[in-house]
Amino acid sequence: MEVMEYLSDKPVRQFSKPEVVTEHKKYDYYAEIDTSKGKIVIDLLEDSAPVTVNSFVFLALNHYFDGLKWHRVVPGFVAQTGDPTGTGAGGPGYQFGLEIDPKLSYDAAGWVGMARTNDPNSNGSQFFITLAPTPHLTGAYTIFGKVTEGLDVVKKLSQQDTIKTVKIMRKPKP
Repeated sequence: MEVMEYLSDKPVRQFSKPEVVTEHKKYDYYAEIDTSKGKIVIDLLEDSAPVTVNSFVFLALNHYFDGLKWHRVVPGFVAQTGDPTGTGAGGPGYQFGLEIDPKLSYDAAGWVGMARTNDPNSNGSQFFITLAPTPHLTGAYTIFGKVTEGLDVVKKLSQQDTIKTVKIMRKPKP
């Protein structure tokens, strides 16, 4: 598996749009999130949500998530991060729409989804990881990843915890 090179040396938190940095037909993408509680590995679902995965990878490669708090943690529901203001109202300076794969559902802990406002075109940088099945979110929030390692870490997160860094890895598809 190849580790993708960062695009910046320090966190960049404002963009007009994401650059295209993924080739979803050619590579399978993974994110390793190093938190103050430990590591979380996510299989990014580039075929189900190519726009979302590209945006997430672009932000991670610009150290966007480094140092951000898990600003919303609701036991038995979700742990949410990705807002540089820490208020739940911040974003990267651009927004994009929902990507719904009817084959996916929030049927277990460990699904990774995009947080948004009531506007379905308001995806940005905030994302959440489910802590339990949350079927009422299915079809309303983009699912773009699944935790493959570190679900125990996710379940220990609190609002005092932070992301140290996010590393993006990829491997060629068969």
